[in-house]
Order: sequence, then C-alpha cells, then structure tokens
Amino acid sequence: MPEADSRHHDREMLEQFAALDANSPEREALRSALIERHLPLVHFMARKFADRGEPLDDIVQVGTIGLIKAIDRFDPTMGFEFSTFATPTIVGEIKRYFRDKTWAIRIPRRLQELGVQVSRAREELTHQLDRSPTPNEIAKNLDISVDDVIEAMEANSAYNTISLDGGSDQEAPSLGDTLGGWDDALDNVEYRESLRPLIAALDEREQTILLMRFFENKSQSDIAAELGISQMHVSRLLNKTLTNLREALSQ
Repeated sequence: MPEADSRHHDREMLEQFAALDANSPEREALRSALIERHLPLVHFMARKFADRGEPLDDIVQVGTIGLIKAIDRFDPTMGFEFSTFATPTIVGEIKRYFRDKTWAIRIPRRLQELGVQVSRAREELTHQLDRSPTPNEIAKNLDISVDDVIEAMEANSAYNTISLDGGSDQEAPSLGDTLGGWDDALDNVEYRESLRPLIAALDEREQTILLMRFFENKSQSDIAAELGISQMHVSRLLNKTLTNLREALSQ
C-alpha cells in the first residue's frame, strides 16, 4: 500500500476508534489492529535504548504500553499526525521504565508512586496546554498539594546513579567508560543552540528565574523566597517567559 494511502487508512481507523463507545465490542479488535500497524514505530524508538543493558524485547513491551495509551488518548480532530502524538508517549513510557530500575537512593514507595503520577499528569497537561504545566496546575489535576508535587519532582531526580564497576582507583577507567551509549543530549543540540540567543535577549530577572529553576533545580517556592516575591508571581513570570521562548523558537 502506498505511504499516502496507508496514512489515510490509519486516519480512518483512528477516527473510527475514537467514535466508538468505550463499551463497544468492536473497540478491542480495532485497538489490536492499530497496535499491530504501529508496532514498527515502537521497535524504532526501542532500538534507541537497546544499549542500556535491558533486553530489547522488554523495552519493546514497555514501549507498546505507551503506544496503547497514545491510541486511547488520540483525538483525530486536533489535526496532528498520530506518529507525532504517539512518539513522546512511547519514549516517555520507556524512560520511566529505565528510571524505575535505576533509583540512586532508596525512595519511599509513596514518593515513587506519586512521582509516576506527577510525570504522567505533566505529560498529559503538556499535550492539552501545548506548554509545560505549572506545579499548581499539576496539583489541581491530581487533587494534591503543590508541596506534594514539588516533593515528587525532587524525588524523580534521584534516579541518576554512579556505576558500581569503578574500582578504588579514581584515575582508572571503569568498564562503563569503554562502552558507548545513547546520548539524549544530542537530540537537543539544535534546540539549545537556537535558544541561546533568545535567552540572552531576556531581561535579567527572567534569566535569573530560568537559571534557578532549570539549572539550579530550585522549586518555585525557593525562587520566590530568594527573590522576595510570591510563588504565584514566579509561576506567572516563568510561564510568560517559556511561552515567549517557545513562540520565538517555533518561528
């Protein structure tokens, strides 16, 4: 089937799936057909993580969960290509899988579960709002406090770990040093270089808030206390700055 015809067929299937009632007996069969048609996308994304020490089949299985979520959430009326919508959901599910397997310190189960909920809510709200949600918006979505959201986000940052194959000699290379790996930062080089002059053009306070939030990993409450303004004011300034950067970057 030519590619254009295939995309048109996918669109028709997705529209039919979205129109079905949740209890329709046709829904499960149509979902299975959509999963089968888009498994190559899952395999493509899974191979990007194949050198991280986990079996490729396991990564594909996790990515398929993300694909199913994308199929269930996709709204054909929004005008997006399904692959564009599904890719971040698939990748996000795979990254969560690696995150949950690589906690650097022992995090209470409550915080681990809350961290997963916050990450998923942030992903969903990003799709809905077309921007990164604020902690207040995430808290309202999950019906929890802003402090719980901030605590969960801080706990999520605890998964970075140091390899155990390093010896006592700090100068000697470890086994991990000899192995190549997928560098997520390479995906964002173009964006970083495009953002550099846009950030430089911001006023001093906007630059300071961005630095404290995204480079020093400070919460909005900490930033507010340090700058002597309200947390709500920090949130508004941050949202305005990110929106302006996003618009300028899209141009």
